[in-house]
Amino acid sequence: MNYQEKHRKSYIRIGEIYFWTATINNWMKLLMSDQYKDIIISSFRYLSNSGKIAVFAFVIMPNHIHVIWRINAMNGKETAQGSFLKYTAHEFRKLLLREDPAMLSLYTVDASNKLHEFWQRDLLAIHLYSREVAYQKLDYLHRNPTAKHWQLTNDYLNYTYSSVRFYELDIKEYDSF
Repeated sequence: MNYQEKHRKSYIRIGEIYFWTATINNWMKLLMSDQYKDIIISSFRYLSNSGKIAVFAFVIMPNHIHVIWRINAMNGKETAQGSFLKYTAHEFRKLLLREDPAMLSLYTVDASNKLHEFWQRDLLAIHLYSREVAYQKLDYLHRNPTAKHWQLTNDYLNYTYSSVRFYELDIKEYDSF
């Protein structure tokens, strides 16, 4: 197995639109609770309102997220996606310290620069180079909660932490991004 088969592509060019996936470390279902999903929404909102990203579609699953977005600018010296991962990790840690300190130990790592790691390093970025690819990824993203493996809802239109109702019903629940 070569390097590219073992590691997913995560490079993102500023100004291009990507389908991006980030997964919770060890596929743990940290994002089952709405409190953790709200942290993700908050980060999207902040980065969007500051002009660093444009979010076109998203879904938050129990142990990963999919988003179709454009990175518009760096966030200081960090990439916008790096800021997203860093902010959400800090907020996850604070919430776990308050709500479930025992669970926090599941994310402990032996690293010189951090005590915990919430996001896996195998981020996936797929450049949406055509309308057909974009629609395929949009459909996949929105239908993910009804996938056989997940069955989070019988009707994907009922899944709250997704942009599906904006596309299918013209309901904009997440108005700040």
